[in-house]
Amino acid sequence: MTQREDPSIRVSSKDLRLGVDVGGTNTDAVVVDGNGHIIVETKTATTPDPIDGIIDAITTVIDQIDDTSRLGKAMLGTTHPTNAIIRRRDLDRVGVLRLAAPSSLGVRPSANWPDDLRDLVIGRSQIIEGGFEYDGTPIAPLDEDAIRRFAGECAGDVSAVAVSCAFSPACTDHELQAAAIIEAECGADLPVSLSHTVGSLGLLERENATILNASLLTVARRVVNGFRDTLADLGLDVESFLTQNDGTLMTVEEADRYPVLTVGSGPTNSMRGACALAGLTDALVIDVGGTSADIGILVNGFPRESTAAVEVGGVRTNFRMPDLISVGLGGGTIVRHDGEADGAGVTVGPDSVGYRVISDAMCMGGPTLTLSDVSLAVGRLDGFGDPSLLRGVENEICEAAITWVDERIGVLGERMKASSTPLPLMAVGGGAHLVPAELSGFSEVIWPPHHSVANAFGAAIAEAAGSIDKVYSYDATSREDCLRSAREEATDAAIRAGANAGEVRITSVVEIPMTYVPGGGCRVIVKAVGPLAA
Repeated sequence: MTQREDPSIRVSSKDLRLGVDVGGTNTDAVVVDGNGHIIVETKTATTPDPIDGIIDAITTVIDQIDDTSRLGKAMLGTTHPTNAIIRRRDLDRVGVLRLAAPSSLGVRPSANWPDDLRDLVIGRSQIIEGGFEYDGTPIAPLDEDAIRRFAGECAGDVSAVAVSCAFSPACTDHELQAAAIIEAECGADLPVSLSHTVGSLGLLERENATILNASLLTVARRVVNGFRDTLADLGLDVESFLTQNDGTLMTVEEADRYPVLTVGSGPTNSMRGACALAGLTDALVIDVGGTSADIGILVNGFPRESTAAVEVGGVRTNFRMPDLISVGLGGGTIVRHDGEADGAGVTVGPDSVGYRVISDAMCMGGPTLTLSDVSLAVGRLDGFGDPSLLRGVENEICEAAITWVDERIGVLGERMKASSTPLPLMAVGGGAHLVPAELSGFSEVIWPPHHSVANAFGAAIAEAAGSIDKVYSYDATSREDCLRSAREEATDAAIRAGANAGEVRITSVVEIPMTYVPGGGCRVIVKAVGPLAA
């Protein structure tokens, strides 16, 4: 199949891009030329310290490039922030300030968090007077004295502060004032995360996202510095970016401030990579790694975003995330059998040997039967391990395990589809060999070229984006003027993020009438995307 040339890449003297994606099992890297073609690729096992895996992957690909001065940009997709939340490790202690009294005293910050995460992250917490109605009318004057007292209590007790305000996406004034007061009292060394820069409407979920963001700042700093240092140590003079949840880029400086916006970047990179590699804009994509599989749907070349609150580590949030279904199914997934005949009693996962599949799988001389072994035994996988080491595994066990895989993938695909119309299913990732050649309900199953490194390719071709999520009054201003203003704001945000001003395009406009409030209120969500400026 001919690979589509991606419009986000333009030929210049620095016409090469480096894309890196860190997964739970493998760290992948590619170098992409000015026409959007992969010229070098590698898969290396993810290491206990992921920075070591990043160094290995980057070193492997640049050693195969004659002229590294042609590298102009480097993009990283990473699981560091996600793993920190899930594993409850390396998180900062956060002071939480909500500007919304007297309207939101009934539910305290972090009220619905898992106890272990709350105890680890939440430091001082307070709700004070301030905030706005949906139309920007103040709920109450901002209590600046209370902010100063709170700042004094936080000094030396927390590593960061999260400030949230009722309807701050509609009016940012109180959050900005609070940040200025905290900085004046505590100095610039105490970072402040503001909710209007992280989440959308919905105070509690936005507050949760902001707290998580603040808790990840040290983790983010370590990732960003590690990525920068790796590039510098290898003598690469490049602009560096991290990929975020919606398939677009943020500068490393932004990633330092908004790490929570990267937690869903892995599957999104794979979906965007599959889109460009196969030349399709509307399809389902299943990304099968060593530990898990994620399935989502592409609409006009971008992952469909979730409209529901998204849980991260047991915490409900409302920042931009792709609409995905995940399952414990990958090349390293462990297969067990209780000894019954005819394949009965076979259990698949959900646990996995992860990056140890290269040593622990039976076909590699290890002790553990994995789905990679099963795939090799039934003829879906080749070039991995020694099939002769599987002679003692009964065919019935392998058939039962692979039947479970096929049924599971089929169910996930049907759940993700928006209609009964058959769509193509694209299989990517190191475990894509597990996907069957035919599935009921899908027009075809496609393995794009370079499908095993689609995630790193998706990072390499990612574009800059800007979005707005605001409430407008169609009674006070015409709908046309409101939408024009929203498009302009989103376009300006994309340009600030690094997009070429002449090539920014609006990719989605969503209007949600707020019929339950007076004044013709309508929530408007607009996203603009464009290729990076040269």
